[in-house]
Amino acid sequence: MKSSPPAGAKATAAGGAVGFLIVMEFGSGLLQGWFPPLLAQIGTEFSVDDAALNWVSVVYLLMTVAFVPVIGKLGDLYGHKRLLLVTVTLVAAGSIIVAFAPSFSVLLLGRALQAPLGAFLPLEFAIVRSRSGETAGRSIAKLVGALTVGGAIGAMVSGILLAVVDNLTIVLLVPAVFMLLCIPVVAWLVPETTTRSAGSVDWPGAALLTAGLLTTLLGIANASNWGWTSALTIGSIAVGLVLLAIWLQVERRVKYPLVDLRVLTTSGIGLPILGASLFGAQMFGSQTAGSLFILTDPGTRGFGLGLDAASVGLLFLVLAMSSFAGATLGDRIAGRITAKSTVVLGSLLGVLSYAAMIAFSASTVPFLAAMLVGAFGNGLILGVLPAIVVKKAPEDSVAVASALYNTSRTAAGSVGGAVFALVMSAFLVTLQIDGESTTASANTSYLLVWGICAVLSLTLALVALKFRSAEDTAAPESAGIQTIPSAAPQREHKA
Repeated sequence: MKSSPPAGAKATAAGGAVGFLIVMEFGSGLLQGWFPPLLAQIGTEFSVDDAALNWVSVVYLLMTVAFVPVIGKLGDLYGHKRLLLVTVTLVAAGSIIVAFAPSFSVLLLGRALQAPLGAFLPLEFAIVRSRSGETAGRSIAKLVGALTVGGAIGAMVSGILLAVVDNLTIVLLVPAVFMLLCIPVVAWLVPETTTRSAGSVDWPGAALLTAGLLTTLLGIANASNWGWTSALTIGSIAVGLVLLAIWLQVERRVKYPLVDLRVLTTSGIGLPILGASLFGAQMFGSQTAGSLFILTDPGTRGFGLGLDAASVGLLFLVLAMSSFAGATLGDRIAGRITAKSTVVLGSLLGVLSYAAMIAFSASTVPFLAAMLVGAFGNGLILGVLPAIVVKKAPEDSVAVASALYNTSRTAAGSVGGAVFALVMSAFLVTLQIDGESTTASANTSYLLVWGICAVLSLTLALVALKFRSAEDTAAPESAGIQTIPSAAPQREHKA
């Protein structure tokens, strides 16, 4: 009979695995933050206008929605490390294609292959829960914190690097090399999980979910270009919603659904996933308005902070560090006041932040302090909300549950961004700048965006109050959990 490994050895092995995953997640954030500062140069390099450049982000977003749920399910079925290795290989290949793309269409193909990046976190969450369930919340907070810091550093470094080397290919190769280095890290240093979900992939359900989400978001993401009342926009959204309705019916009838809808209610992860949608809408949706406001020159428009690009880059790094602090402290705070109370606290800090941004929009220091408070509150939610989903999910469905969390947050962020763009275009003023007339969003539009975000944050706080506590949630079981023998635990016994 084999003896169990000492607690210290198990903790060390789990900590080592988390360390490697943190490096990967930093790289994931680096790649996600790498592109925004490069868009103008990409447009110049490939001779495309701003409307076409929008597809650099839209293609990535849409394909993320398509890839992540399926990859999460495949991880639950066949092994999370195995799918993480496949995923990082796809992202590395996509990054190389982007760097050496001979045309804009090939660059978009590479961006599509980078989209599985969104599945890193769901697969990593499943690995850390499998390795050390009792410290999963702390590990998840570290992973999210690494992602946040990586994104801020990527956005800052890519612009500086482009100014120094003045070669787009070299700049785009940096994240490609990083992803290539991650392949052997995953292959040799990340352990495999042993719990498997029974059954097979529900490919009809996967196709319907993917098509429904893609079609709906395609209409929403392009509504500002096509027009919200155009037949193309309305038709895309309507067809997408119909496909999602059909998907719900299919999932109720198949033996092994892509997403077991009963789990959303019986395990207590339904409300946290709804909360993720509210959170994504306010966090992602408000970013453009916030960036534009702090760049706007009050001398010409009568409002804004008038910060230069270098100051904005430094500000975003400070805000990222505030979010990082919230994410890393979130698990400790949750240990004292419960996880759902921590989400409530983060949401209320968001309400306070947006209210202060409205009240002090004409004062630079109080406005920036309000943004700092909001970033810390967002960090608390980023660190704790996914941990709630991971801990409540059935043991054999952690990756797909985490994928639903990620997808709902990203999709809601896309919807929020499109709606806020509509708000920004609804309140316009005509200005005289250097003797020429120009139209721009009025101060009212910014205040309205922050008001909506405050309402979304307050709604999230109310939803979080309804989260089930651990004692109220029955341990979720799945009919087909399989435990696969692996070499990793045996190596631990020898340690």
